[in-house]
Amino acid sequence: MSTALDVDPAPAAAGRVSVARERLVAVASELFYREGIHRVGMDRVLAEANVTRATMYRHFTGKEALVAAYLEREDAGVRGLFATVAVAAGDDPRRLVELLIEAIADDVAERHDRGCPFINAAAEFPDAASPIRAIVTRHRAWFRTTVRDALVAAHGPEVFDADEAAATLVLLRDAALVGAYLDGFELVRPAFVSRARAAAAL
Repeated sequence: MSTALDVDPAPAAAGRVSVARERLVAVASELFYREGIHRVGMDRVLAEANVTRATMYRHFTGKEALVAAYLEREDAGVRGLFATVAVAAGDDPRRLVELLIEAIADDVAERHDRGCPFINAAAEFPDAASPIRAIVTRHRAWFRTTVRDALVAAHGPEVFDADEAAATLVLLRDAALVGAYLDGFELVRPAFVSRARAAAAL
């Protein structure tokens, strides 16, 4: 996906995956998430990824473009999670909502124990007009819309306020991500699942 930061989504070689690019994004993503974007310098990213600065510049215009790639990677991971859940639910829309709630809980417990990568990035990039914030906004809008569509399919728009329920589920997920980091997810999960199911009218 092209952005104002000129992130190169594909390697220069015809259609082949750039191993160096993938390694660079993977290492940067881990470091940015675990330690904070501004705290991690490019020299460290390049050293741990074993990638030269020249190679980095073949794919990214600079650190901010690499941050964008990190967030796009996170976005793709959540979209992939939703796609997997949709396959597992089959043609049962209520089951889809149930599995979504469980999948969100599992994701917080297993992959995101240091909070939400998008909220964390937004805190480090306070300019709401920045390209980084645009990625955050786009992800959250997609997440909210996807949850809303699942709720409409499960209950029907005539008898259920899916917009309010979707907004509530987004807030609950945000709270679970922060709470899991501060208090441990074993404490947070029962409350999240219970309140999410109530908001989704399950």
